[in-house]
Parts: sequence; C-alpha cells; structure tokens
Amino acid sequence: AMEKSYVSVFLLLIVISCALAKDAGKKDSKDPSKPKLPQTLSRGWGDQLIWTQTYEEALFRAKHSQKPLMIIHHLEDCPHSQALKKVFAEHKDIQKLAEKFILLNLVYETTDKNLAPDGQYVPRILFIDPSLTVRADITGRYSNRLYAYEPSDISLLHSNMQKALKLLKTEL
Repeated sequence: AMEKSYVSVFLLLIVISCALAKDAGKKDSKDPSKPKLPQTLSRGWGDQLIWTQTYEEALFRAKHSQKPLMIIHHLEDCPHSQALKKVFAEHKDIQKLAEKFILLNLVYETTDKNLAPDGQYVPRILFIDPSLTVRADITGRYSNRLYAYEPSDISLLHSNMQKALKLLKTEL
C-alpha cells in the first residue's frame, strides 16, 4: 500500500507542475525568436555535465562512486531559479568543479524530508556526502533560508562546493 500512495502523490505532482508549465508556455509562445529546445536532464544548469535522472539513482551513484551529491531544487517558472541557473551555467569554475560531483536538479519535491531541512523553497542547493548524510553545515548566507543562493552568491556557492569536496577527503 505504501508504494501505491507514493505513486499517486507523484502523479499528482506531475499534473500540478504540468498545469503550471502550460500557463508559463502560453506567455512564451508569443515570442517566435525563442525556439523551444528539447529538455535534457541538465535543464540548462550545465549541458555538458552528467546529470542523474532520479533522487534514488543519485544516492546510489554517490554511495558507489564515493563522490558527494549536489542537489538543486528549482522551478522553471521561478525568476529566482532562472537567474541562479544562468550564472551557474555561465560560471566556468563552477562547471569545472561540478564534474567532481554526482549531480541532480529537481523541479519537484521528493518525499525525503531531509532534503527540506528548513522548508521547500526554490532555488535551494543541498550537498549529500557518500555516506548519504545531508551536509546541514554547508549553507548559504540567509538565516531564514539556509540553502538558498542568489546570483550574487555565486562565489559562496563555489566555495561551498569546494568545502563539500574537502570535507570528503578529511572524513573518509
């Protein structure tokens, strides 16, 4: 029974997010200069990087590759997510460093409460080490939204990525 309810919740989320996407799509369709690119797993966060498809796959890979996992929660129609995505994708050092991580970006919430230690806001970025522990100690600069980053925080995000990799070396 547990699995069945999980599936229905997931389907409900898909329906809700599609409804949102439809509204967003209407506005965009007036602009013919923007061709619709096919959606890849990167969703624009770094097309040349390798992205995992699901949270379960990401956890599995982090555990078996002994790489930390970086999870980006975002929404396509959220201007804050869009702004952060743009600077993230254009930041050469971050894109380079990201190759050392298992990567996952999500436009829906998982049922894992550990991924929303202080709420389900977007954009938020969490690091998980290969022992599958959420690094609650790697935070942004906002006390009310610990894992939120603004485009102006991109260098903090870069150093947090370095921190996630360093912690790994000292603790294993």
